[in-house]
Amino acid sequence: MTSDELMTALGQAAAKVWGQLPAYVQHDLFEAAVRSAGKGAREELAVFLHRRHPRTTDGEDSGRRVPEPDSLGG
Repeated sequence: MTSDELMTALGQAAAKVWGQLPAYVQHDLFEAAVRSAGKGAREELAVFLHRRHPRTTDGEDSGRRVPEPDSLGG
């Protein structure tokens, strides 16, 4: 495998388990990815990760989320 193929495999693996990683690891990986891809990638990467893993930071904001009502309106 080439170096690029190995880097791609590593990136795909990190994205696959992103939601299981501690918040500080997510932060460090995210910042390293932005440094690698350029500041213009920050928002695009954030949107990608949020769409792939809506709750990515150990339930950090779970208390602020409003649960959706059930079919009975509760």
